[in-house]
This record gives sequence, C-alpha cells and structure tokens, in this order.
Amino acid sequence: MLDRFEDIRTFVAVVQANSFVIAANRLGLAKSAVSRRLRELENRLGTQLLNRTTRQLSLTDTGAEFYARCIRLLSDLQEAEDIASQGSATPVGTLRVSGPMSFGIHCLTPMLNEFLADYRRVTVDLNLNDRRVDIINDGFDLAVRISRLKDSSLLAHYIAPIRHAICASPIYLQKNGIPKTLEDLIEHQGLAYSNVDDRLYWQFHDPSNGELQSVDVPCALRLNNGDALREAAIAGCGIAVLPTFIIHKAVMSGQLRVILSQYTRSPFGLYAVYPSGRNLPAKVRVFIDFLLSRFGPEPYWDRDIRDNVR
Repeated sequence: MLDRFEDIRTFVAVVQANSFVIAANRLGLAKSAVSRRLRELENRLGTQLLNRTTRQLSLTDTGAEFYARCIRLLSDLQEAEDIASQGSATPVGTLRVSGPMSFGIHCLTPMLNEFLADYRRVTVDLNLNDRRVDIINDGFDLAVRISRLKDSSLLAHYIAPIRHAICASPIYLQKNGIPKTLEDLIEHQGLAYSNVDDRLYWQFHDPSNGELQSVDVPCALRLNNGDALREAAIAGCGIAVLPTFIIHKAVMSGQLRVILSQYTRSPFGLYAVYPSGRNLPAKVRVFIDFLLSRFGPEPYWDRDIRDNVR
C-alpha cells in the first residue's frame, strides 16, 4: 500500500511539473526512479496515463480522470496527517498556493520570508500563473485571486481592495501637457490593455454625479501584460490605466505620476479562495491571517500613492 501511495505522489508530481526532471528534483529522486515508478504504475493499472514525446507530456483521457481522483486522495491524506500531528491546531506541512503573476511577484513573494520565519513547520509551494486554476483538481490548498467573485462551490475570504489609477511619466506629461478632464484624453496617446475592451478600460465614475463615463482614447500600442504596460508608460509611450500595486514603486520613485485622480473605478477585490466542505487546516488559516495583516484593509501601496498624490 505504501508503494502505491508513493507511485501516486510521483504521478501527481510529474503532471504538476510537466517534466520528469523537475518532478525528480522536487521529490529528491533520480529521473530514472521517477520513470520507473510511472511505468510500474501504468503496468499495474493496465492503461497508459501519460502521452510522452521528446517535447512535452500530456494526460490521456484515463490519466486525466485518474489524476483528479489522485489529487483528492492525497488532499484527504494530507488533512488526515495534519490532524493526527495536531495540524488542526498547529500549522504544519506543505502549503500549495496559486496566485496571479504580477501580484505574486510584486506583493506575495517579498513577504514569504517573514511568513516562513513565523511558521517554521510550514513550507510554501507558490505557483504564479494568470490562468485561473482548478483549486481542487490541481491540488492547491488556497488561491489568491483578484476578481469580482461569482457564486462558486469554493469559499472566499476578502482581503483588500484592488484599485486602478491613470498614470503617465513626467517626460510624457512635460512634452504633451497634463489632462485635466477625462475628455482631455482624446488629445493624448493611450496605452491599451488588450485583454479588456477599450470602452471598459477607459471607463470611470464621473466625480460630479458618480455615473460611469467612457472616452475613446487613441492607442497606438496595445499590450497584454500589466508590467509591460507600466514599462511602456515609464518610457513615455503614453498614458496607462493600471492596478496601483503594479505602479506603486514607479510612483514613489518619480518614474510615473498619477493623474486625473478624481476619476475612479469600482475596485476589484483581493480574495483568498479555498475548498469548501472541509475543516480549514491551520496552515491555510494562518496564511489567510497573514495576508490580512499585510494587505488589508487598506493596502500599503494605496496609502503610499495617496500620500504622494497629495
């Protein structure tokens, strides 16, 4: 039975890493041992779980179904081990966290050293990906999401608001002037975020009546990444609308300037999302508390930018 669990752990590690070599490194095994375990597992089951080529790995239909069941099995096993070792009260074990790329780089990663120092029996496996993961089937304990959440079978804990600001570089503003109203943007060069419709991207609440107002801003450059948009704005390519956590350091260093701050959007929410129907493991609970203590209720980047704008 123990061998079966180890084979399952190995199979899950290979799928999650999408690589025999990376999985072997994570498991502390030789690549040949990982390959042997997968081969023995498939022989025992009498079916192929993975399609293997020289370039990539992919799950067969049977392998995908087996993987989903393995994830649930290992999750239940981890919960049982946590409870048996007083994990229901004491944070212990590996905490698998999913998060969006830019937020993970700018905000999550810098705080992990402090978290690990406070909880020495917890190890963190942080996966940064802008793709919305399936928390249960992909084997995550928790996902950090920026969203306006819809109904779901998952539980969500609100952490903090995620606001946006209109910004440009001092070089651009010196050359082209500072817009005073949203309509003034028609005479400026915009930087577009290609993942959002332009009418929504340039839509804000009118400060005089609170109604939503959109403006058609000419955009010669379109980008699908917030960090790339920030760098284009710093270079003087135009005016951008970006999450304040992305522009925080650039504003504080003087590379970017917030403009038209009287025009606002309804903020998104920063949430910690986790599976329902289970006792909340201590490692998840303390991580959520840590997020709240570092980011909520008003994130430090918003406080800094607000004071800078004043």
